[in-house]
Amino acid sequence: HRILLRQDNADQRLTELGHKLGLASPERYERMQEKREAIDRTREAMENTSVGPEDVNDYLQSVDTSPIDQPGPIIDLAKRPQVDIEDLLRRTRTWEAVVTEAPGMVSAPRLVEIDLKYEGYLDRQRQMVEKMEEKERWPIPDGFTYHELDNVSKEAREKLAKIRPDNLGQASRVSGVRASDVSVLMVLLKNRGVQPLPKERQFDGANGTRSFATSAAGGDGRPADVSRETREAGAPA
Repeated sequence: HRILLRQDNADQRLTELGHKLGLASPERYERMQEKREAIDRTREAMENTSVGPEDVNDYLQSVDTSPIDQPGPIIDLAKRPQVDIEDLLRRTRTWEAVVTEAPGMVSAPRLVEIDLKYEGYLDRQRQMVEKMEEKERWPIPDGFTYHELDNVSKEAREKLAKIRPDNLGQASRVSGVRASDVSVLMVLLKNRGVQPLPKERQFDGANGTRSFATSAAGGDGRPADVSRETREAGAPA
């Protein structure tokens, strides 16, 4: 999930959680809140501020993108790949009306621009994260007999029997286990009356990112990607 877990949004994703855990100072947390507020205000202003053809067409033609024939919001122009948001705001003389300055080395308009131009990719990755979180919530009972699964590939049966994952999320990350194998496992678990674990202590981060629910972790509190075999061997997480 490299587009979601970027360096430029690390403080927005992690500072609030770090503050709750006592790892981030109140000053650092306040700085992050100021930055988040500046980004939100700047984006809202970009949505509500329009420019006309006479203000922007010279710039649009200079970057080889089509001119507009009627006024439109700045945020629509900012989505164009040829447009640099900072240049656009300066050329249309709207910087002061639109921008709320944010703490840090990257300006608020630039951070808004990143989310705008990668919006489709970000949405797809969020959907992938949600699907993975859902799989993490489906526990695989102790003693589950993989060798009896005729509808699962032989390689998957052997590897799952050896690794003994705690849940479907872990099972889906085992090398040699196909998506169809995981689907069969989910159907079998439902048929055997297994219920997904509840979502607990889920932390909402910035930009739609979220930490995994506590229920996705192993019963002994270790991360969810540590199998029973690893824990029973006493290996560190």
